[in-house]
Amino acid sequence: MTSWADSSVAPGENGGKVYVCIDLKSFYASVECAERGLDPFTTNLVVADPERSRTTICLAITPALKERGVKNRCRVFEIPEGIDYIMAVPRMHRYMEVSSQIYSIYLRYISAEDVHVYSIDECFIDITSYLALYGKTPRSMARMLMNAVFAETGICATAGIGTNLFLAKVALDITAKHANDGIGVLDEAEFKRVIWPHRPLSDIWNIGPGIARRLAKYGVYDLQGVTQMHEKTLYKEFGVNAEFLIDHAWGQEPCTIAEIHAYVPKGHSLVNGQVLPSDYTTEEARMVMREMVDASTLDLLRQKVTAGRIDLHIGYARQAKGSHREEVIFEGEHGKRFAGGRFGAGAASISRKLPHPTSSFKQLMRAFDELFNEAVDRNRAVRRISIGFSDLAPEGLAALSLFSEVEEEAERSVQEAVLAVKEKFGKNALLKGTSFKDKATARERNNQIGGHRA
Repeated sequence: MTSWADSSVAPGENGGKVYVCIDLKSFYASVECAERGLDPFTTNLVVADPERSRTTICLAITPALKERGVKNRCRVFEIPEGIDYIMAVPRMHRYMEVSSQIYSIYLRYISAEDVHVYSIDECFIDITSYLALYGKTPRSMARMLMNAVFAETGICATAGIGTNLFLAKVALDITAKHANDGIGVLDEAEFKRVIWPHRPLSDIWNIGPGIARRLAKYGVYDLQGVTQMHEKTLYKEFGVNAEFLIDHAWGQEPCTIAEIHAYVPKGHSLVNGQVLPSDYTTEEARMVMREMVDASTLDLLRQKVTAGRIDLHIGYARQAKGSHREEVIFEGEHGKRFAGGRFGAGAASISRKLPHPTSSFKQLMRAFDELFNEAVDRNRAVRRISIGFSDLAPEGLAALSLFSEVEEEAERSVQEAVLAVKEKFGKNALLKGTSFKDKATARERNNQIGGHRA
């Protein structure tokens, strides 16, 4: 049966929209293969740091390894013995360069206002007005863009086509992998036929293990079940977020790329988080937190903003073997996911509104120390730390003039000098003495992008 995506009379010509969501297949691994002249569909390659332990996560694996049953983003030790593979050191800066190159390829065919970059390897494109311009069907339009990327970079892509952004994304995630040409297609009718009965629910965009667990309490395990629930029940369980769940259960999404581009958030925040390389004691974790606060206050200074609220989240290490852990929700492409978090060991979270907005390291560090003392269990090892700054506002709008006293003015001058040195000579050009301790992480992270080698 011929799909509307193969027709010259597409929904976009009748007042609707046509979107394509393009994903660069096994992107990091494909970049490494392309630069080695290798075929990712026949080459066993993983992108992982060999200097870390065998428990380190593989950032990407080639389709050839997936065909052999290896899970994407598995840990190195989970690769079955007997499989020979190449281990490529992560090069985040290079991946960003290639991603930028591919974006520039799209812009030869599509205006930037019709492209929404979703991640380093994925984007949404509104192709509605380009079908007639290029004399293409939705499928052939998607194929044209995919072929252009492959011709110049050697990287294969898959795509989802839909009559709204949500359908395009679900078509990419679920139906494209079963299509011979790597292109999935969904409209609302096809969505009901194919996606309504699909399980597990956590395969659906924006439905994670937590939401799946909460729906399971009502005996709901697929989207068709969501459509049969009373809306009052959904709003009671999920609050205002039930609106998105209801829309998506029916295959509807009113938001457009133009609205995404025009969106201006009411509030801004800054978050800095990391997973520690091993179990840390309370004081070792405090040292790392202080490094993070130091770096983040420089970011506030760089952006010329102040913070009115701070947040601290501490994730504890997995408990000893044999201790209680919450039930596994599912085991899918990205490995096991636990209802209580990946580590299944609990966490401590605390936040506080500051007496007045500030970007002062001394004031913010004092406040974070107080949160740490109140929230952290000193008898448990720490594996994750995240700090957040919210209620951000331009310095000039602060209720209390920043650094008005002599001491505060002196601190600001020092911080500005530190920032200038780091921006000119690199983040490691100037460090506090604690960053040279064994369990400190700042020096290594300053050479990383997104927590991985640059």
